[in-house]
Amino acid sequence: MTVFIFINIYLTPVLGIVFCISLVEILKKVKKDQPTGMYTFLLTISFVLIVWSIAVTASIGV
Repeated sequence: MTVFIFINIYLTPVLGIVFCISLVEILKKVKKDQPTGMYTFLLTISFVLIVWSIAVTASIGV
């Protein structure tokens, strides 16, 4: 539980930046019809960590 609180407090801004950059890169690559595998992975992992850490932190009432 404390890991998600740490992620929520300190790493959410970094994960948000990674999410936005990955999304922009995916859009650029889709426009040029290039593979998007790595950026899709980063986008998914950052989104899952952001949502999960907020949900866990909210559920324990911090």
